[in-house]
Amino acid sequence: MTNVDSVLTSSTAPERVPLRSWLAVLAVAIGTFSVVTVENLPMGLLTAIGGGLRVSDGDVGLMVTVSGLVAAATAPVLPVLIRRLDRRIVLLGLILLMVLANVVSALAPNYGVLLVARFFVGISIGGFWSLAAGLAVRLVPGTHVPRATSLIFLGAMAANVLGVPAGALIGSLSNWRIAFVAVAGVGVLLAIALLALLPRMPSGELVRLRTLARQLRTPAVRVGAIATFLLVSGHYAAFTFVSPILQDISGIGVKAIGPLLVAYGVAGIVGNTIAGSIAGRDVRATIIVVSIVLAACLAVFPVLGHSPVSGTALLILWGLAFGGLPVSVQTWIIKAAPNATEAATGLNTCMFNLAIALGALFGSLAVRSVAVTGVLWIAAGLVILTSIAVWSTRRV
Repeated sequence: MTNVDSVLTSSTAPERVPLRSWLAVLAVAIGTFSVVTVENLPMGLLTAIGGGLRVSDGDVGLMVTVSGLVAAATAPVLPVLIRRLDRRIVLLGLILLMVLANVVSALAPNYGVLLVARFFVGISIGGFWSLAAGLAVRLVPGTHVPRATSLIFLGAMAANVLGVPAGALIGSLSNWRIAFVAVAGVGVLLAIALLALLPRMPSGELVRLRTLARQLRTPAVRVGAIATFLLVSGHYAAFTFVSPILQDISGIGVKAIGPLLVAYGVAGIVGNTIAGSIAGRDVRATIIVVSIVLAACLAVFPVLGHSPVSGTALLILWGLAFGGLPVSVQTWIIKAAPNATEAATGLNTCMFNLAIALGALFGSLAVRSVAVTGVLWIAAGLVILTSIAVWSTRRV
């Protein structure tokens, strides 16, 4: 029996967990929600930022590329660099760095300053998430670790489907700079909560990079990482430009973008719930179905999405499909590496952020040459490759 299985099937009576411990887990979950929301924020504000700073949609898309690349590099490297520093202090520092970067973003006089701010956003994203993913075991007793881990991951999942709509809604009700201020305000409150709730967490063991490299030699983990890269890069190549897609293809007014992205977010939560309930039984089939539905939605959008009604319907289907991605791939990773979940999860987190960055970059380059219609078809092609990769792999 694996370590993961022994935790899940232990017959020992559950140990009582103090309310403070669950509040600490909740604070970490809100932290993951916050940093991932900040990473995705420019997507829902793309048109507004471009108009305000007089740059193209493709240039604004590079904001996501910069933070994603830095986050992907930071995720595996930071735990090595901080060595035995108290993780509580490091988490606080990363959140405060996020706050500062968002204040600079809100006050940015030009596009160059905004890109510099996004560099530091990337450090906070990659660092916070790489540490948060393994904190549950230090906050609650063993029998409660799976539930606490699920809650921490839920913060990131919710951000992937709700963070962009929330930012777009705030931006539509005021302006794009207020959205960055609002996220900075949440970060201040979060820092206070982490300071009050987290216990001291000195490093137990020195983290080394070779553990991550070792996971790449496990075939199922390698396929899981490839699936994450293809699905996420394809999705973000298109979703980075969701605002101009809805406006140019479906004829939807800019004022309606925020509310529609909220509907997209709700659909994503539903998709996450459905996928989470079936991935445990057949994760391979779940990933294949999700990728096929997502690819089909992206491919037909330029053909069938030429009215506000059809565009809205396809957007909701898009959210439903992508919402099932994080929990499905994470379930695959856990099953593929039951005795090295933290290392495999760190690798997957790195791949997720790299895919966001490169997906946004692919989209930015495509927008300049083939417009948003071509971006959707390129994205669909990347996503459908996931089905082929997972289908050709044995069950985990």
